[in-house]
Amino acid sequence: MAHWLFKTEPSEYSYADLARDKRAVWEGVSNATALIHLRAVKRGDDVIVYHTGNEKSVVGLARVTRAAYPDPKLQDPKRVVVDLEPVRAFETRLPIAAFRTDRVLRTTELVRNSRLSVMPLSAAHYARVLEQAGGRS
Repeated sequence: MAHWLFKTEPSEYSYADLARDKRAVWEGVSNATALIHLRAVKRGDDVIVYHTGNEKSVVGLARVTRAAYPDPKLQDPKRVVVDLEPVRAFETRLPIAAFRTDRVLRTTELVRNSRLSVMPLSAAHYARVLEQAGGRS
């Protein structure tokens, strides 16, 4: 199982929206590198959800229920989506500042390439986020 970090603007679609909806199609990814990552996402993978905008924090854990498939709303075969379900909101929001100062988390793509909306997390990164955010796998 792989681990991922997906970014979302909470005013457009937040973790609370995902929890309410119980399932969502994760769409809107257009960056070439992010799409490469999204195509690698498999059913059962864990996803750390990060709110952008004014929040800039990790807020919850989700799970992939359907691996990457062509976006049904678009006529572009390069654009893909995945389906997610919520697992739980984190007890503590983990801000980007914590990533920048933590010896493990500062090596994530979130710090090195903050514009990327889908990025892989190593097992060490994933474990550290769960530890810092009061989560558990």
